[in-house]
Order: sequence, then C-alpha cells, then structure tokens
Amino acid sequence: MSASTPMATTPTAVRTTRSAPADRGSRRLTPSDRARLGLAARAALPPREQAELVLPPDRPDPVSLLEEQARSRVPDLVPVRHGRMLVSPFAFLRGNAVGMATDLAVARVSGLGVQLCGDAHLSNFGVFGSPERRLLFDVNDFDETIAGPWEWDVKRLAVSLVVAGRCNGFSRKERRKSVLETVRRYRDAGAEFATMRALDVWYARADIDEVQEMLRAKLSSSRRRNVDQALLKARGSGSLKSFAKLTELTDDGVRIKADPPLVVPIADFLPDLDREELETGVRNLLNLYRRSLPTERRVLFDQYEFVDMARKVVGVGSVGTRCWIVLLRGRDDGDPLFLQVKEAGPSVLKGKVPTALRQRSAPRNDGERVVVGQRLMQAASDIFLGWQRTEGIDGQTRDFYVRQLRDMKGSAVVEKMDPAGMMMYGQLCGWTLARAHARSGDRIALATYLNSDDAFPEAMAEYSEAYADQNERDYRAFVDAVDSGRLEAESGL
Repeated sequence: MSASTPMATTPTAVRTTRSAPADRGSRRLTPSDRARLGLAARAALPPREQAELVLPPDRPDPVSLLEEQARSRVPDLVPVRHGRMLVSPFAFLRGNAVGMATDLAVARVSGLGVQLCGDAHLSNFGVFGSPERRLLFDVNDFDETIAGPWEWDVKRLAVSLVVAGRCNGFSRKERRKSVLETVRRYRDAGAEFATMRALDVWYARADIDEVQEMLRAKLSSSRRRNVDQALLKARGSGSLKSFAKLTELTDDGVRIKADPPLVVPIADFLPDLDREELETGVRNLLNLYRRSLPTERRVLFDQYEFVDMARKVVGVGSVGTRCWIVLLRGRDDGDPLFLQVKEAGPSVLKGKVPTALRQRSAPRNDGERVVVGQRLMQAASDIFLGWQRTEGIDGQTRDFYVRQLRDMKGSAVVEKMDPAGMMMYGQLCGWTLARAHARSGDRIALATYLNSDDAFPEAMAEYSEAYADQNERDYRAFVDAVDSGRLEAESGL
C-alpha cells in the first residue's frame, strides 16, 4: 500500500524536534539533523534489545490493580466489566490496559516520542464515517491517549496479535508471521512517510474503498463477502439506526428504551426528578460542551433540542466509567442525533512517561486530552467531537468527552479471524498506527531508528510471545480471584 492511500506514521517525538517549531528564534533541524537523532537513539538502544521483557521488581498483583480501578467506577457496573474480561485472555488484555502500562513503564525506550493511542490493541481500530461521508479505517479509541514513547503503542499492538492468535488456536509460527508482517508494515510505512511533505502526511488516510480494492486479490470469495457485509452494516449505522434500536414511543413521546443494566434512562435513574428541572440541567451541560466546538459546528448543534438521556454500558475496559447517551431532535422525530458523553479519567500512562517525552503544555482537563489526542492521530474526526467538565449527580466533578454514538462505525471481530485474515488486518493496523504517529512525531528520526532491517520486527515477535505468557498468568490470577469471591463478575452482559 502506498502512503497516499492506506498506511502512515507518528506524533510528538524527540524533545529537540518537538520544541523547534515553537521556538521561532532557534535553528530549525534539517532532515540530516533529524536522521542523526534517530542514529543516536539506535546506538543508545539497539532495536534488537527491545525484545527483552522487563517487569517491575515490585510488580503489583494484577487483581489489586483492577480493585483500585473499581473504586472510581460505578459500583453496580464493575461486575459487568469483570464478566466481560473473564471471556478470554484477549478480553482480559483489552480490559487490563493499566497492567500493561505498569509493565511498559520500566522498560528502556529509544527516547523518540509521539502522541500515543495508549491502548493500541487490535480491537481499538475500525471504520467510521468521515465528515465527507467516506468510510475510513483508523484508530478509534483514545481514552488513554498521551504523549509518550512510540514503542508502547507498537508493543501493545504486537502483544494483542499474539494473545488473540492463541485464543483463536493459531500455531506459534502463524502468530510470529502475523507480528512480523504487522511490524514490518509499520516500519515500511514509517520510512515512506519520512520522505513525504508535511501536508501529504497530514492528508494521508486509509479510505476503506481503496483498501478494499487493494486487498480484493488477496481475499477468498468467502472473505470478500464477509468484508462486504461488514462494510454494508457500517454504512447503515448512524443516528437513524440507533433511533430505531434504542427508542420507543411512550405517552410522553419518543424516549430511550430501558435495557438494564446496559441502558438505564435518566427517568428510571432519577425517578423523582421533575422533567422541567431535568431538561434545564441537561441543557446547561450541553451548553458547556457546545463551547468546545468550532463556531460553525455550534450553528449546526443549535438546530437540535434535547429529548432524552440514559446511562449506557460500552466496551470492555471502559465498563464502569460513567457513559451517557443523549437523544436530540432536529426538525422532527425523523431527524435524530445521538451523542455519547463518556467519562475521561486520567490516562493509565499518566506519570509513567519519561520526563523528556512528556507534553509541555498539558490539556486543561482529561476530556480535552482525549479530544486533542484523537484529532492529532486520526485522519478525520467526528464533527461533534468535544468535551466538558461538570459536576455529577453525586456532587463529584468529572471530565467527559462527547461524540456521535454511532456514525458509520464498525470493527472487525478479532475472535473469528483465521491466521491469514489476522495477518492482513494486522498489516492494516500497522500502517494506520504508523500514519497516526507520523502526524506528530519526528518521522525522519523514527524511520532512521527502525532502519530497513528486521531487527525491530524480530524483537517484537519475541517480546509479544513473552508478554502473552505473562498475560496468561495474570488472567489465571484474575479467574482465581473471581472463583474465590474476591472479585465479583456478572457474565452474559
């Protein structure tokens, strides 16, 4: 794949490079200067040495980390989260971002920084609709986004390939090939982006129609049908489909349908709250969010009025964080807009990033952190993407980010992939992560560090198998904690 179609690079990189544009009086680094930074990083930490799995000497019990996270979450949803993590070692890996972040923090890094996704496993990539109504493939989860070492995202992606491959019954050879091809694609895309003009890197995107056309020759007829059906489903998703699925007609008009504990309307949540008082409170909240939108988007947003609101459970790792869906109406009931208002707590990587790679001017709150990170990494973002800080019904002040609930969104079912399918999917994720990193990091330094050899891909193949072993040990400890009653889990939700 060429950089002009679907595959790309990095974000906030080397300290010297990152500060150069802001410091107008200093000499701007030349491409040769930036390449020398990559060579120096390669000398300080040869790519092959990144194969070593380094764990904290006082590594915390994985169960205690989950217990600590549960303290800030909605208590009655914590068992749902644990139940979803209990499904498999891959589901556990998805939900245990804090555990892997703790481990990554003690390993040596190259010193080249980017805007991290922070949780770049296979299931956090997918398709969504651009403002121009094109289907794009990109990173689609930014709850943990933060400026930090580029290796952390690549390691998380590589580990997820091995863990998912084991769950799907792949051989070690098949898993190794998936990791090698994925990381090679990241390396090669990074090298390509290093030669491109800044604007060309920024405009690069994985248009799904072009991706589909390029992969068609590599796919069997059954795989092509599966892909076509998945994309057709994504194109049909959006506010109208959400409206049909999530609402019902009541004596008071259209309202969000209850499906406890996964969907709980605000009227059921706070049955004694006066409707007029509720609408006033929600309007105030939406007005705070409105201020984070560009002026022209505010004009669009103002054409909608509040109808209803509900708490909704989403994802695996996110379960238990406060997440609301808000139903708005435009000209009439046939013009709905569903917004998702999701709690944004501190990134699991906060405090773990080396000082030299930390962002110099931090966002004002964690909702803004998520939005800024998403805009930096994605080729195109939701037109309603914004944030707010507000006091909840429990009196606690929390940060939230806002986006459309479903906007032509779709994701691959990793658990049903065969080895060939996962390898191709991994390559697409590798290109996408490379492009996302190239947008904010020093793509020349990073490409020089990686070089054109297989030192880093080989290192990731070794590292990911070792970490998958550790993930299985942690998963067993988690299962034992549930079996013993130390953790409560509710499955099937």
